Amino acid sequence: MTIPSLPSAYLEAVAAVLGPAETEAFLASYAAPRTYGLRLNTLKIDPASPAADKLAELFALHPVPWCGTGYYYEESTRPGKHPYHAAGLYYIQEPSAMSAVELLDPQPGHTVLDLAAAPGGKTTQIAGKMAGQGLLISNEIHPQRARILAENVERLGIRNAVVTQAAPPALSGRFPLAFDRIMLDAPCSGEGMFRKDPEAIREWSPEAVELCAARQWDILQDAVAMLKPGGRLAYSTCTFNRRENEDTIVRLLAAYPFLRLIAEKRIWPHREQGEGHYVALIERDNEEKNGAIATGSDGRTGAAAGTDGAVRRGGRERERGRGGRSGPAERSVAAAWDSFRAWSADELPAFAPPAGGTPLLFGEALYLLPASGGLALTPEHLTGLKVPRAGLHLGDVRKGRFEPAHALAMALGAAEAAPRVWTLGEDSPLAAAYLRGETLEVPASLRGWHLVTLACGDGQYPLGWGKASGGQLKNHLPKGLRH
Repeated sequence: MTIPSLPSAYLEAVAAVLGPAETEAFLASYAAPRTYGLRLNTLKIDPASPAADKLAELFALHPVPWCGTGYYYEESTRPGKHPYHAAGLYYIQEPSAMSAVELLDPQPGHTVLDLAAAPGGKTTQIAGKMAGQGLLISNEIHPQRARILAENVERLGIRNAVVTQAAPPALSGRFPLAFDRIMLDAPCSGEGMFRKDPEAIREWSPEAVELCAARQWDILQDAVAMLKPGGRLAYSTCTFNRRENEDTIVRLLAAYPFLRLIAEKRIWPHREQGEGHYVALIERDNEEKNGAIATGSDGRTGAAAGTDGAVRRGGRERERGRGGRSGPAERSVAAAWDSFRAWSADELPAFAPPAGGTPLLFGEALYLLPASGGLALTPEHLTGLKVPRAGLHLGDVRKGRFEPAHALAMALGAAEAAPRVWTLGEDSPLAAAYLRGETLEVPASLRGWHLVTLACGDGQYPLGWGKASGGQLKNHLPKGLRH
């Protein structure tokens, strides 16, 4: 590979950080091949399991030193095209980007916000560390990117995540002092993308850096407003200049004296095997327990007005009957929940829905809003927000009949679906046929809904639903996922 033509202002900024001698080594890294990485999904697969060994052999994996579930892979193995990717066994992620969540280190039971979450690399890494316990709100302001985020949350089988599509002030008004951990992978000038994306070089300019720094500052103030006393915020970028990294953190600490810097990490492509990343870990003073959002030196709190208290069902406000009696909307939710429970008693007797969740109905779609010990999340919190995924999508109620959602299939373990499981072999061509949307031949004795799984090592991992009748398994993989 050859070294691309780089803007002179960019070269000057890099030299100001590294010095002239090390800048030469940095520039030489542009002639090296880019790195490729994936991260195992620990909600489905144990890194010490035979299934993980199978993946290591299949994709020539070797460890990423700063992430215990991260691995480099050989480009030629193309894990993103394999059926195991559709089964959610791993997430394709640039290795440097794995460093931020490792530093943030969210724990099971935490209430966590991923504020600029698409396409989902950090959200899925956070979810793995939370192990299905606690509440994860993953936000993305751009509609198309929010949809991709929701699809990745679904593919990896995450039960305790809510995906929102909102500007940061809309969230800070609803969730003041709410989160134990906040991840902000901030929109940036993307200098760490130059080696793999020539378009990023063409879009770069000193003015773009300043624009990004201003946007990052605005988002950070809303993030601070939502951070609990004693909580931690990880701020990261995939860029190299100081303006969007260290200088932004210095400004943040000066504006908010109740914040302190815990750790700071840079990954450079000439020092380590990765495209480059910056992350700073910030902690809010645990003694600051005044119950109100502390104001920064510029007088801004970052919080907007609260919600109006109305609960929406299918785009309409939830009605309440007089005298505290439930209205039609509540009765519709209750009927949908009863329909699901009756279906699951017959089809999924071993499955227990996550405890403490709140059923929500959006049109025909039934969701289970996750519970959190640290935040009493209610439907009212979501009023007025665009919510691509209001927790775990259980299924749809159509003309009194319940049909399970693909998200439910991906969130299940094979044991939870037993005995209604139809497993395809590791190397079976039927896996590709199923992912194309084809009907499969099965024994005539098979009846009703079955979880279609794919074998890997000693495990069986969901691909989606099928419904058996007359010796055929009708394919219920959503059309948008067929390929």
